[in-house]
Amino acid sequence: MNAWYEGLKKPPLTPPNWVFGPVWTIIYIMIASSLYLYLRTKPKQHPEATVILLVIHLISNFIWTVLFFGLQSPLLAFFDIFVLDLSLAVLIFLFKKANRIAAALLLPYGLWVGFATYLNLGFFLLNRT
Repeated sequence: MNAWYEGLKKPPLTPPNWVFGPVWTIIYIMIASSLYLYLRTKPKQHPEATVILLVIHLISNFIWTVLFFGLQSPLLAFFDIFVLDLSLAVLIFLFKKANRIAAALLLPYGLWVGFATYLNLGFFLLNRT
């Protein structure tokens, strides 16, 4: 983490910094496994729309770090994480139509992003100037 983050007032339930690396490693393995299962499943409903949404989702995931830590803007990051939440919910729905296991592998990610949304909002509310 960086000095700016360390200086922020933190919402209740903020995990210690060491938690983020292992959790994201496990989540990324589950996302990759889910995507692998989805891509191997035939037939798929709306495959082009699903791939476009997946790309939007992954870009949103990447941009969150830039907005929160790079620009030091919990507000912009919150708008982005809202897109992340919505796109993930739709992806889980679309994956479930093709492969229930692929969808189930995304559920822990959904819980983590939901928790991250709570934290992001908390950081914004506690540290707005």
